[in-house]
Amino acid sequence: MHINRILALSFAALVSAKLDGCAKTFALAITNIYENGDTDFHFDYCENLNDGRGFTSGIAGFCTGTGDAWEVVQKYHSLTGGNDKLTPMDSVLKKYAEDSDSSTKGLDSYCKVWEELGKTDKKFRKAQTLMRDEMYFDPSQELGAKVGLQLSISQAQMYDAGVQHGTWADKDGLPTLIEETSASFGNDTLDGNSGSTLDVNGHKVDEITWLKKFMQVRQDHLLHPREKYNQGDNYWAQTLYRVRSYEYAIDRKEYVWTDSVKLLDNDGKPVCIRCETAKCPAKQ
Repeated sequence: MHINRILALSFAALVSAKLDGCAKTFALAITNIYENGDTDFHFDYCENLNDGRGFTSGIAGFCTGTGDAWEVVQKYHSLTGGNDKLTPMDSVLKKYAEDSDSSTKGLDSYCKVWEELGKTDKKFRKAQTLMRDEMYFDPSQELGAKVGLQLSISQAQMYDAGVQHGTWADKDGLPTLIEETSASFGNDTLDGNSGSTLDVNGHKVDEITWLKKFMQVRQDHLLHPREKYNQGDNYWAQTLYRVRSYEYAIDRKEYVWTDSVKLLDNDGKPVCIRCETAKCPAKQ
């Protein structure tokens, strides 16, 4: 069999339209680093970052001011029957979610309860996991699939951007970032040599070239958020490591994730994430 044919078949076997298995584990763990400083799932995490989103909590940074925390609470209620330690805060959480209100007034015990349930309650952890996938992971992968993304690194970047920017169509949301990225290509651009070619506006574009442009667009939104509720305390501008970490992986040509992947942590130090018994390569 021709060597190019062999390589093409090998590549096809390694990629898919949605992260799964170890590749999904890597993507989740990497975003955990950005959100909480390590690869663990911090179900009990809760604090006010003063970023204009109220309390930020749980494994995907669910916020009281954007409504996703309220979605988690409702999912938890569906698992408990609706009479649990978060129930007394329902009216306040619902109002702040509906109004996109960053206020924490009336939620004095919110973090205390969230932390307690996150440490001990399996149903609360299940609610967080279900809503993370429903609100962020699955939509981010569907949006990436519409572009034609096949590489693990691109799909993982969609998830991370979805968690931070939201998977909904506001001025800073993932759909907007994707739209702005694709709109920038008016010619065939095949200089990335990734082995994956996208059809963008009728033009052939290398997937890594597209991803690099996406991260440029994302960085611009981090530095200059369009939505007022993303401008709180200039917090987004302090999170450029979410882009630089992936740029590092691109430079290493870590496009398809199987046994391990190496990126940068929030301090710019290389960190290797591996799957089960796989070993991390010694090369930096």
